[in-house]
Amino acid sequence: MTDSTIPTARLGDGGPEVGVQGLGCMGMSFAYGPTDADASRATLERALELGVTLYDTADAYGAGENERFLSPFVKAHRDEVVIATKFALSIPPDDPTKRIIRNDEPYIRQAVEASLRRLDVDVIDLYYMHRRDVNVPIEETVAVMADLVREGKVKHLGLSEVTGDELRAAQAVHPIAAVQSEWSLFSRDIEAGVVPAARELGAALVAYSPLGRGFLTGSFADAEQDLTVGDFRRQQPRFTGDNAAANAALLAPVRTVAEAHRATLGQIALAWAQQRAEVHGLPVIPIPGTRKPTRVEENTGATRIVLTDDELSLLEPIAGKVAGDRYADMTFTSAGRE
Repeated sequence: MTDSTIPTARLGDGGPEVGVQGLGCMGMSFAYGPTDADASRATLERALELGVTLYDTADAYGAGENERFLSPFVKAHRDEVVIATKFALSIPPDDPTKRIIRNDEPYIRQAVEASLRRLDVDVIDLYYMHRRDVNVPIEETVAVMADLVREGKVKHLGLSEVTGDELRAAQAVHPIAAVQSEWSLFSRDIEAGVVPAARELGAALVAYSPLGRGFLTGSFADAEQDLTVGDFRRQQPRFTGDNAAANAALLAPVRTVAEAHRATLGQIALAWAQQRAEVHGLPVIPIPGTRKPTRVEENTGATRIVLTDDELSLLEPIAGKVAGDRYADMTFTSAGRE
């Protein structure tokens, strides 16, 4: 594999230019079982060498621990990286296992100050509303976020798991550089409303879990049997029991395409995600997560794979056959409100 850097794309009409593939950093300190800090640090550095410049975290990942972990790397490469973080998932002090969605001004202001401290930066490059509190008008939430831009605490705004109509309402208040939603061969619900709205408004689509939380790589077939205790995928409907067995069978066409390209399953899943930009006519930045430098090399290699029309047709039916929802509770996703 060569060390040529990946292409770039712009987040929104006035947003930053970033590598066409970003890096999801959540698993470096949260959700996916035991971690190796040294390997994760090496992964951050290797990603940057390969042209990955968008690094994605959130205050809810490890109750702020993920932001603290990223801080030294971000400071060392401040002019080279775009750091994205999020607010909205409040952790009750009496129950650290729970999350309460909050979009109100007092909470947002508290959250942004805490993220700035943990990251140890003067300004956050891309600040997302992580989840939508339907009891707070989105126009009010975005107005507060816009104030943060005017105050110099945030450069660009993003929204995660919003509907097309919610995005339009937000854009009327302040430009939205990026919409982050799950998008993969297994999860395509956003194509009905969110993607057309993003294209219409000039927002980029940041695709999280483009590898189906690892399932599309073939690295595990049943979360309860194959993954460690504490891995949150053991609680997701798609990856356990009969659903897991049915979904594992859906990887057959991915394997066929991978063999034709002498590529891995994960590279084909990522190449498919990258080509959504051409299919739908908007910037698409997948943010696969990993904790291994070799996996970053594999993932960025997918940006050089172009799938043929026949191969895309072979992969097309997969999402419609997936068994189980992407979360046990879909009410806080855009699909649950469309």
